[in-house]
Amino acid sequence: MATTFQPLPLTGWQETRDTLAGYARFVRRIRQCNTPHQKHFWHVSLRPTTTGLTTTPIRAVDGTIYELEFDLTRHVLLVKTSMGDVREVALTGQSRKAFKEQTLAALAELGISPEYDLDEFNDDTPGVYDKTAVTRFWDSLIEIDTILKEFRYSFNEESSPVQLWPHHFDLAVVWFSGRKVPGQDPNDPEHAHEQMNFGFSTGDGGIPEPYFYATAYPVPEGWMGSELPDGATWHSQGWSGAVLSYQRLVESENGRQLLLDFLHTAHRAGAEKMKEPQTAATAV
Repeated sequence: MATTFQPLPLTGWQETRDTLAGYARFVRRIRQCNTPHQKHFWHVSLRPTTTGLTTTPIRAVDGTIYELEFDLTRHVLLVKTSMGDVREVALTGQSRKAFKEQTLAALAELGISPEYDLDEFNDDTPGVYDKTAVTRFWDSLIEIDTILKEFRYSFNEESSPVQLWPHHFDLAVVWFSGRKVPGQDPNDPEHAHEQMNFGFSTGDGGIPEPYFYATAYPVPEGWMGSELPDGATWHSQGWSGAVLSYQRLVESENGRQLLLDFLHTAHRAGAEKMKEPQTAATAV
């Protein structure tokens, strides 16, 4: 049975999206401050679960194992320990400062009070939280997560987990060709590894509607402009890559297959170009 994707126009929930993204950035910071550094900054992302987004387990200084998880079906942040203790912070549209204070209080109740660098989360401007809009977003995101994972399973080479990046609020997966980028420090994993990035954005200043993207670093010569599935286009303003509007999935009888076709087509074209002789890195 084909998956049905609901409309998700950014204009209808942008204030709520921005509020939720602010909460996610705060939770990201807690994970970042208490998780060993991972290459490509994989220690600052959030990971999808069956009901929301999680930091994955974190070890506190005193040895306590805890986790912060957004349950977007119940609209709460769960603060959990490996001993089974749980506290909840309701998502109501409270300011970032209030959300920070409530979350830290929940951690303190569980005996967790590590040091955090949280000065940027002192904005006490009230947010907006439309539960219906968040539910619609989550229904779409969990489906997209399963599609990105199916796509990832086709890779033979190294790839990242499917993860949500709070700074741009996009869900993405990265494929690595296995080659180093000429002219880059081989010990700098952020710039030395040839790669392609595939993901979903809820919309931004450049493209103010939900969209899927495929980018490459460095951009292989001849990749831009290669054939894409119907409805997908090449984008070159601000960044370079392929774009498929989320609305195309809403209108399609088989949006799941449409998205897989887009991802595989962009990947095949890029991977084939990356087999050619390398030149110095091109900015994305």
